Amino acid sequence: MPYKLCIFDLDGTLTDPKLGITRSFQYALASFGINEELDNLTRFIGPPLRDSFRVSYNFTESDTEKAVAKFREYYTETGLFENSVYPDIPGLLQKLKDSGRTLAVATNKVAIYSKLILEHFDIAGYFSFVSGDEMDGSLTKNGKTDIIRIALGALDPERKMPAVMIGDRELDIFGAREAGIDSIGNTWGYGSRSELETAGATWIVDSADELLRLITD
Repeated sequence: MPYKLCIFDLDGTLTDPKLGITRSFQYALASFGINEELDNLTRFIGPPLRDSFRVSYNFTESDTEKAVAKFREYYTETGLFENSVYPDIPGLLQKLKDSGRTLAVATNKVAIYSKLILEHFDIAGYFSFVSGDEMDGSLTKNGKTDIIRIALGALDPERKMPAVMIGDRELDIFGAREAGIDSIGNTWGYGSRSELETAGATWIVDSADELLRLITD
């Protein structure tokens, strides 16, 4: 399918943020006397930060905000760059740019953090726009739809380019559908194939090469 506008999720799609995010959650939860193993916290890679504390730990609004502050205390100092780009991603992005595609990022992560990560790993230049959340979580209250719509509005306001959202979690798939575009689920992140299938992904891919062929063929 010759998509012209490719919108990528960040965590679990472009980069593997496991260590930084799980350690930040571990640090925040410890301040409430909750001790969690890092591997038990990978389920929080992708969903909005506040939802993870509120839903999984039944935190009040007040405690949720305190937990978010503690998370960011660790994340901004250390966790932000306890992260790595998936090996095949730079080559994929270069080939997509060379083929004339317009690339963007749509992530539930706060936009300023997302831009720092992309710059740190020297892949920011591939993207024409980065859409992320505000510090108060206001753009992810209804899932990822608003984040995706902002990217679409910035790059293709008249919706003339065939667009696709690429991500590893069900929120990417739901958000794409609600925004009126196709979705590609990638299995190298933190959502299972079953999760992506159940969410209704238009396509599912297992590798960067498969993703490239799907977009450009």
